[in-house]
Amino acid sequence: MRPRIPDNSLAIVRNLGILAHVDAGKTTVTERMLFLGGATYKRGEVHDGTTVTDFDPLERDRGITIFAAAVSFAWDGHRVNLIDTPGHVDFSDEVERSLRVLDGAIAVFDAVAGVEPQSESVWRLADRYGVPRIAFVNKLDRAGADLDTAVESIRRRLHKAPLVVQLPIGQEGRFTGVVDLVRMRSLVWAGGGCSAGPVPEDLLAEARRRRRLLEESVAELHAGALEEFCVRPSISDETLAGALRDLTRSGAGLVVLCGSAYRDRGIEPLLDAVVAYLPSPLDVPPVRGEDGAERAADPEAPLAALAFKVNATATGRLTYVRIYSGTMRKGDTVLVTGLDTGAGRTERVSRILRVQADRHTEVDVATAGDIVAVVGLKSARLGTTLCAPGAPLVLEPPSTAEPVVSVAVEARRSTDAERLASGLARMAEEDPSLAVRTDAETGQTLLSGMGELHLEVAVDKLRREHVLDVAVGRPQVAHRERVVGGVSGLLYRHVKQDGGAGQFAHVVLDVEPLDGALDGAVDGGGFAFASTVVGGRVPREYVRAVEAGCRDALADGPLGGHPVTGLRVTLTDGATHPKDSSDLAFRTAGRLALREALRASAMELLEPVVEVTVTVPDDAAGAVLGDLAARRGRISGSSARAGTVVISAVVPLAEVFGYATRLRSRTQGRGTFTTRPAGYAPAR
Repeated sequence: MRPRIPDNSLAIVRNLGILAHVDAGKTTVTERMLFLGGATYKRGEVHDGTTVTDFDPLERDRGITIFAAAVSFAWDGHRVNLIDTPGHVDFSDEVERSLRVLDGAIAVFDAVAGVEPQSESVWRLADRYGVPRIAFVNKLDRAGADLDTAVESIRRRLHKAPLVVQLPIGQEGRFTGVVDLVRMRSLVWAGGGCSAGPVPEDLLAEARRRRRLLEESVAELHAGALEEFCVRPSISDETLAGALRDLTRSGAGLVVLCGSAYRDRGIEPLLDAVVAYLPSPLDVPPVRGEDGAERAADPEAPLAALAFKVNATATGRLTYVRIYSGTMRKGDTVLVTGLDTGAGRTERVSRILRVQADRHTEVDVATAGDIVAVVGLKSARLGTTLCAPGAPLVLEPPSTAEPVVSVAVEARRSTDAERLASGLARMAEEDPSLAVRTDAETGQTLLSGMGELHLEVAVDKLRREHVLDVAVGRPQVAHRERVVGGVSGLLYRHVKQDGGAGQFAHVVLDVEPLDGALDGAVDGGGFAFASTVVGGRVPREYVRAVEAGCRDALADGPLGGHPVTGLRVTLTDGATHPKDSSDLAFRTAGRLALREALRASAMELLEPVVEVTVTVPDDAAGAVLGDLAARRGRISGSSARAGTVVISAVVPLAEVFGYATRLRSRTQGRGTFTTRPAGYAPAR
């Protein structure tokens, strides 16, 4: 019989995500959880294309998660709202949008590979949003799997205090279960079920040793556990479990579990850990608006919800929201605020849907702690806030990365041009990390995204969902320009008189590189403005106008019309006219003055670079190193591991296009590689 999902109560709700590098087993872990929670009657498999969360044909064709999918199920009297997130670097923005609305997360690691590049990237995103995590070391049944090695990579690269609460029973193909070090019992999976029993005799001494190490590590971090540790021979199970919960929620410790999701081993204790250690909506701080106002997780408080995903379908718009406080009912009127909505506008909630990946169940009410989809909101966009009309609030939206790769797209039939524009606009609305613009010189429509795969998926979506035949140009990277040698005392006088009120603005600018902008790779952003004008020679409101004009000038630099970064501008002097000076005049002067200053400065062209991690057999390492050097790569390290060599290098993004095919040919198909953004570096 299916476990019943309990009535919504904040204390029994867990909102969490699954985070990992691509192919670490996130989706398989999710499928096993859904099966054990009674949400599905059959275990879905990625290789069969039968998973619940990877329901899109684009995902099933590629065998990877592309779009974040929300599901709900019950476990031990709790409601678990779970989001399965992508693992590929090109879709990290999708991960960030999910993390913005989650209370906790499970980080999944491959027991053979340990911490991989994208594991590290999503971990840093979770750090940014302060999301508590537990770790699950997956694939312990694989050849070469080693829990201790994986934990050491976690300690070295992610968290200084991993707290391992399990000991594997058997290794690699003989892995059958785990020893629970908190309760000192064994959990063995055989015959399709899990059975608990005493610790096996041959593992008892090792289990006691590891339990003691766990107690010592917890006592170092938790005052209550330390007090008991000092007066008793050992920490009680209850005190240890309570300390692990506190350390997880504060981020001071990381509980580590292990198993094999594909073999259905280790998922039940992982679910128990989710319930025991990760926070409910009541355990996280109140959500804070941009004006500093706070809203606690209380169904009786005014409504506050954040839109974190939008599906703009042909039959209507689905807005996925996380409700932080208050209650939303079908037919309610809500105020939509934030982003470009100005003072906000009111909208009516037509329907509220409980989400189960691509399936939806209509409900009449959703309360604080819920993750639901709302139908009927026309002005809501990703990142906007839904709040009570009588209690306005603007929540901080998730940040959006700047696209780094562009391709030209064109409808093969002229009659499809309008449909192409509509399809591109809809995709950009759903995914802000996609950008669409028209090249002023060529008139081409350019689609920009986070990488080759990101753009490939977007074009496939145009062809499948919008039934468009499109031609695609070669990928082009987004360059930047920066100042390496500035100018001082550049004087610019803007005077315009053509009848009526004129325009007058006089500014003097110093332009120099931003502190640190010349040290290694940069992140593609960075502009600082200051004013040292004294005596009121330029009023404060005109200073702001000069800054706005300078920001306008950053859009196109003198080398090739690329955005300018890593720049500090100082307004040192100026003059006004009693009648003809205005905000417009000083904004125009700021823009034109900075353009002139940039033409007089020493400029440098920047290109996006990525950190490439290549895993190849020993006998192919030399050829791969030579190929990376030919691609202008800078080798940053290499290490040997079980007959393979792992090479790390920083390579220009433009040189990575088509690298997968080249690597396969040089390694007879045995080499793999991953990338992650590493900012911008001087083009060589």
